[in-house]
Amino acid sequence: MSLDPILLVGGSGVVGRWTARHLRDVHREVPLLIGGRDLEKAKQAAAEIGNAEGVALDLEAEDLGLGGRRVSALAIFFMDETLAGLHFAQTRRVPYVSISSGLHEIGPDVAAYIHRPDAAPLVLATEWLVGATTIPALEFCKEFRRIDSISIGALLDEQDVGGPAQADDLERLTKSMPAALARRDGAYVWRTGETAKARFRAADDTEMEASALSPFDVVGLAAATGAKNVEFNLATGVSSSRRRGEPISTEIIIELTGEDHADQPFHTRHAVIHSGGQMPPTGLGVAMLLERLVGLDGRDPPKAGLFFPYQLLDAASYLGRFSKSGGTIRPLGLHEEEIPPRT
Repeated sequence: MSLDPILLVGGSGVVGRWTARHLRDVHREVPLLIGGRDLEKAKQAAAEIGNAEGVALDLEAEDLGLGGRRVSALAIFFMDETLAGLHFAQTRRVPYVSISSGLHEIGPDVAAYIHRPDAAPLVLATEWLVGATTIPALEFCKEFRRIDSISIGALLDEQDVGGPAQADDLERLTKSMPAALARRDGAYVWRTGETAKARFRAADDTEMEASALSPFDVVGLAAATGAKNVEFNLATGVSSSRRRGEPISTEIIIELTGEDHADQPFHTRHAVIHSGGQMPPTGLGVAMLLERLVGLDGRDPPKAGLFFPYQLLDAASYLGRFSKSGGTIRPLGLHEEEIPPRT
């Protein structure tokens, strides 16, 4: 399959490099443009990746400094306040993936889509680790007839550091955001002050202090399942693997409560763990989105629209590659006070 290059804006950063690696693992022939302000850094990353070219980008230019050069898709790995990448994608009618905008920041993206809904597929991909939460959670939901509550606890190891762009994004989304969105009894509410504090048990059962966060998982899972209670909490500290004396990992604890298909109260708890930390699964999610958007997965590319990642990614394919890249998913035991009564 012959394609124009896929443009990775900020592709010389940590997540950009992981995205390129995941693409290379499966599609060695697909050309990549590694774009950034620092041309030498972009060229160095491109040389390491192979079948890639480093290019200097100008986000103040309508053509991003690329002139008439064609691309097949665009992914951007930092917060683009000017929407330069999005406008470029709409003008060129190529798919666009963004992983940095918070829920409180997507008004400009949505407005751009509303004004040009037929221009290109646009993926708002600021889910936690770009699919590593929503895709497993929706698979677990299949055991239920009705979902009442979804509680997500993400544990980020304090030694699991990314590049400057990722650090800026996390700082902005956890510190500067005045409140975090959650769903309570069917209503969306903003968690502030004491209501933004939380605790959850890590995969090794250690209780972690956490704070409310509202990645797109909150609204996406609420809309997809109809759950009246959805919350997301983030803890930063020592991961379960490092407490065992092993290298760092990143983990996501997914708890679901509702009724099973026999109309009985049902409660499950699972751990989604990646031995490489937060960056490899994030890059995997972006890579698989780009594959889907340009048809590298063997299916016709999607038509123009506004999407969350889990709406585009095939669960079986994603979970298979997640496992192959170092991820594991396992059920966790429930504590006695957590087990709902059965009738």
